[in-house]
Amino acid sequence: MSRFNSVIQEDIEIILADLGEKLEALAGTTLLVTGGSGFLCSYFLDTVAALNDRGLSPCCRLIAIDNFKTGLPERIAHLSGRRDIQFIQHDVSQPLPYAGEMGVDWIIHGAGIASPTFYRRYPLETIDVNVSGTRHMLELARREGVRSMLYFSTSEIYGDPDPQAIPTPEDYRGFVSCIGPRACYDESKRLAETLCYTYHALYGTPVKWVRPFNVYGPGQRIDDRRIIPDLMAAALERRPIVLYSDGRATRTFCYIRDAIRACWHILLSEANGEVFNVGNDQGEVSIGDLALLMREVAGPPYLEVRYEISADRHYTTDNPQRRCPDVTRLRTRFPWQPEVSLREGLARTLRSYQEILAREVA
Repeated sequence: MSRFNSVIQEDIEIILADLGEKLEALAGTTLLVTGGSGFLCSYFLDTVAALNDRGLSPCCRLIAIDNFKTGLPERIAHLSGRRDIQFIQHDVSQPLPYAGEMGVDWIIHGAGIASPTFYRRYPLETIDVNVSGTRHMLELARREGVRSMLYFSTSEIYGDPDPQAIPTPEDYRGFVSCIGPRACYDESKRLAETLCYTYHALYGTPVKWVRPFNVYGPGQRIDDRRIIPDLMAAALERRPIVLYSDGRATRTFCYIRDAIRACWHILLSEANGEVFNVGNDQGEVSIGDLALLMREVAGPPYLEVRYEISADRHYTTDNPQRRCPDVTRLRTRFPWQPEVSLREGLARTLRSYQEILAREVA
């Protein structure tokens, strides 16, 4: 059953209105998206599909690649059968079967395993897609002379920042362990950024990369096991919210629509060889206070919030205590700012899950 819903549709319409004529650069070109069924990249597919439906001429051809290890086929099921989209099931850590024959103009490389629950389950696969997968995409970009490539890195490359580096700017070098349960993700993302920098320096490859900070919203797997999907699952099932920590760690959360708006601006720019934080800098919130806010958004009968100790002894190992982006570079380079408050974003996300659940039980 399709997981596309009215909330995502509203988001796409606002993204199109925000980007306006900028997206006309896609006319008559081919965009390749890896991780196409994933939480973030499915929004790019929806954006282009809607743009084509609105009369972009010539239309933009989409190539969506995914091996569905963590992506959800049902998230993009509503796009099946379209003549403007080619779907390829493939693991991008392996060489592309059609490399050199795609005629690609743009690349968005979002394939990866981002949830700690999943990347700890698949550590070698996580390293492979971040390192080998990124190398394959950079090689494709170089050979085909693409106009632009956007790579999705992560705010986790900063590790657990010094309090003096909060909000964290792009030039902060990070405080990251190369060993431990999170290292497979953090360190392979850091190496992927080095690959992006090196390809730009050696070959002039027009690659940019972004470091998303706790992006959330409709389309995220409910079993993702990160904090907001866990809160959503509790709200949908009307059961207690269980926090497996003391709740004092802080984060800033960015609604997906704001993140995707920023990423389109970056992809379509000349900011080659540059990195941008993408997130919402409008106030840190503790995980404990986030749970209380979710309880308010879910409404009565109000959910109980419990603090428990996880059976997984590494559940909080190397978990950063604070995470807040400095988005000055993004704000000053592009006509962008985060627009969706945390309360509104949580409400929209919950509504999207409720809509899907209603369809499933109908």
